[in-house]
Amino acid sequence: QVQLVESGGGLVQAGGSLRLSCAASGRILSISTMGWYRQAPGKQRELVATITSGASTNYADSVKDRFTISRDSAKNTGYLQMNSLKPEDTAVYYCNAYGLSTLKTSYNAWGQGTQVTVSL
Repeated sequence: QVQLVESGGGLVQAGGSLRLSCAASGRILSISTMGWYRQAPGKQRELVATITSGASTNYADSVKDRFTISRDSAKNTGYLQMNSLKPEDTAVYYCNAYGLSTLKTSYNAWGQGTQVTVSL
């Protein structure tokens, strides 16, 4: 009922920047929280950052002061600006959104993931 599509991943050198986007579509009445998670090879998926409908943000310690999460509620789109990238940021990045659908049911949606690779 709700679909998320990420874009913006790619290969970048250490110290570089990337901006990820997450476009939500479908039976969306509201988006309570949008978030970004990542999963590196052989590791569990971990929280990167979240943002609420009231624009409150939360970051993993490993990305604080380097990454910025934002959202455009009018476009149902979330963003993750990643600066000063490090090789350890290499992972598949997943967008997540949960909220209320037009059917008045809750949803918890995930995107398909976008690869971010940071080289030395």
